Parts: sequence; structure tokens; C-alpha cells
Amino acid sequence: MAEDTSTMAVRVEKDSLGSLEVPAEAYFGVQSLRAMHNFPISGQPMPKSFIKAHALIKKAAALTNHELALLDAQRTGAICQAVDEIVTGKFADQFPVDVYQTGSGTSTNMNLNEVIASRANEILGGKRGEKAPVHPNDHVNMGQSSNDTIPTSLHVAALMEIHQTLLPGIGRLQASLEKKSRETWAVIKTGRTHLQDATPIRMGQEFLGYAGQMQRSAERIKAAAADLSEVALGGTAVGTGINAHPQFAPHVCRLLSQWLSLDIRETTNHFQAQATLDAACFASGVLKTVAVSLTKICNDIRWMSCGPRAGLGEIEIPAVQPGSSIMPGKVNPVIAESALMVCQRVIGNDATVTAATSAGNFELIVTIPVVTLALLDSITLLGRSAENLAVQCVDGITATVRGPQLVEAGLMLATALAPVIGYEKAADIAKQAAKTGKTIREVAAEKTNLTAAKLSELLDPATMVEPSDRVLPTAG
Repeated sequence: MAEDTSTMAVRVEKDSLGSLEVPAEAYFGVQSLRAMHNFPISGQPMPKSFIKAHALIKKAAALTNHELALLDAQRTGAICQAVDEIVTGKFADQFPVDVYQTGSGTSTNMNLNEVIASRANEILGGKRGEKAPVHPNDHVNMGQSSNDTIPTSLHVAALMEIHQTLLPGIGRLQASLEKKSRETWAVIKTGRTHLQDATPIRMGQEFLGYAGQMQRSAERIKAAAADLSEVALGGTAVGTGINAHPQFAPHVCRLLSQWLSLDIRETTNHFQAQATLDAACFASGVLKTVAVSLTKICNDIRWMSCGPRAGLGEIEIPAVQPGSSIMPGKVNPVIAESALMVCQRVIGNDATVTAATSAGNFELIVTIPVVTLALLDSITLLGRSAENLAVQCVDGITATVRGPQLVEAGLMLATALAPVIGYEKAADIAKQAAKTGKTIREVAAEKTNLTAAKLSELLDPATMVEPSDRVLPTAG
């Protein structure tokens, strides 16, 4: 909700709709205030990373317009100083416009324009709220429209978060899983398919599989980032580029790329870039896939650690906090549970992005703020959660003796007998073992003429965890 101005100092500002009293200490102006009045919805402003990206575009625009002889040095310097202050976190409370606003993000664009202009004028010796010598629209917004800068800021903010938070988090988890694979390579346990016993597997092979999931997740994320690198800037209102210099967008993109060490380039087709958010939809789909992949890892960790005495108990996880307010000594897989909730949120965010990005009409899609909120939320949550899972859970996992102990009792050891005695006889042995509680080794010794030495050779778990070109004739 807008602040009560009845007991505070105010200034009067005008726009095309009339006059409003704006708090005297505010850097934002009348258009920001109108948006605050119009959208008292969630109390949640646009994400900080988005505000930073949008402010950097304003700085790059000012420098570009100066180089194109469209903006004088004095105004350019003041705008740049104002943006530099915003990027460091100053004036964070001056961007209160709700996420659930005009679908093009125009309210937030005007909010930035007003704050930058107000601070620039203050730098030049003027007062907050004045529109000279720096005007929010004429100077800060020169060569731009909300319709091309807002989707561009979405892409830039997403790229920043992907490279600063998500990829490092995924990389940290991959490295942790690879290390755990090496540590547990010698541990042979029962494999499982359909949640039923299967042939043996190295615990290290399972962790190698998890590491491979994260490696491929990173590759998918990089593909999405490459798509997001193409931005709508330069299209202005409807993609035609009206009121923008032909060299404006390429030059701004070059500056942003240099500052952020990212690949940011003007789109080759402005009409698709402003009429859709297809790249954001694709990126969200990739993030959902990463969440699904991470869900598998977390659930396997929970299953392997379940018990410890009445469950599988194949691994021990770090005890990071007491697990129960009533049961002393209980330890729960809370880090994995935390990551699972992140994954569920990301899957939900993708549903939001999918619905929102399908709502375009003609030359503009009018759901950009909510797509921004959902996409950036997913990127940040996944990155932080992946790193947290690595540091507070995977790094501290240790294998117990439980996994190897269960291998000898496993019925699927009969699989190793099938090439020697045939599938049907091996199946009979497995059924008899299940019925009597005996091991496959014990029943096979009774029902075949295989020697103890031969059974030891055939039923050695270490020979069952790698491919083999040995195909033996049926006998016995």
C-alpha cells in the first residue's frame, strides 16, 4: 500500500493525468506513486537482480547516447553516477512498485527512470523530483521503451543469476558427487529396480550417475543461457525501432557484455523478441528438468539413509540438527528435504511461466513481471540449494556395512547363474531361496553340480558390477 502522506512533508508533481502529492524525501515521482496506488497487491517489489540489470541498461544507454552525440556529457555523467549508486544497493527502498503491475513492466521502467533522474538532478545541484536538467523520459529513457528494455532486463538478470549462482551451485554439487563416487567405489551393494532387489552395483556407480545428472544439467542450463543472450533491446514500442538510433542497441549490448563478462547481443528478429517470451519459457523448462533431476538424487539419498535399523541404512548422512521434538536421537534427512521443496517450487514456477508466456497477443506479451519473478526465483533457489546439498549433506555421507551385507542374501544373484545353468533353473533356485530363506549359493549347491569354487567364482559380486563378454554354455 502507498504511504500515508497526511503527516509528512510532500511535494506536488504533475503528469499527463494530473497532480499528486509525493513524499518530499522520495526519489521516485508521480508515475511511481500512481503505480503504488494502482497495484496494492502483494507488497513484493521486482527482484533486486532485475533492478540492477535494468539500471545497468540505463547507464549503458546514457553512455551510448552520449557517444552518438544525442546526450551531453553533464547529463550522461550524472545518470551514470546515479546508476552506480543504485547498483551498489543504495536507494533500494525507492523501487516499491509491486510485481503484479502493468504486464509490460512499464511501471517499473518509469520507477527507475524517475529515481535515476531525481538523483542525477540532485548530483547536478538541483532537487529531488525535478525534471531538469535531467528528464526521466527525455534523457534517462532516450532510445528506449518499456517494451524492449523490460524483457531485456529479464534476460540480463537471468544470465547474471545463472552465472553467479546457478552454475556454480550445480558445479559444486557435481564435484561433491564425483568425490563421493570415488570414496564409495569399493562398496558393492544391492541394486534396485521397481524398488525391488536387482543385481549388485557399486555405490560409487550410483553416485557417478548422480554426478552425470548434474553435468548434463549444467549443459542444459548453458544452452538456455545462450538463448537468453539474445535480447529485445532496440525494438522500442513494437519491434520497429522507432525513436532509437540504429547503433543504439548494438553499442549498449557491447557495454553490458563487457561489464558483466557475458554474451549479450541484439536479436536478429525484434518482432519475435517482443511479442513472445519463448527464451524465458525454454529456460524455465530447463530449470524444471534440473529440479526433476535433483529430486531423483534427493529421494535416493533419503531411501539409502532410511532407518537406520528398520530401513535400508546403507549410508549415514550428517546429523545437522535433532530430528524430532518428541523422539530423542532421531536424525532426519532435512537437507535433502529442503532441496526437495525447492524442486517442487521450481516445478510450480515453471507452470506459472508456461501459463504466462502463452498469453501473448500481437506485438507484446503482457506478463513479463510475473515471468521475471518466477524465473529468477527458480534460478536462485536451485543454485543455492544445490550448493547447500553438497556442503551440508553429500560431502559428509559415509557408507555403512549394511549394503555389502545384504548382497549375499540377494535373490538376484541367481542372474549370474543363468548363463551356466539356464534361465529356468536359475529362476527355480531363486524361488526356492525366497521360500526357504536360504541364500542363492546354498540352494545352488543343493540343486546343481557346481562346485563350491565355481559358485564362488560365479557369485562373486565384484564380477557383476562391470560389463563382461563372457557367455558360458548351459551346463549342470
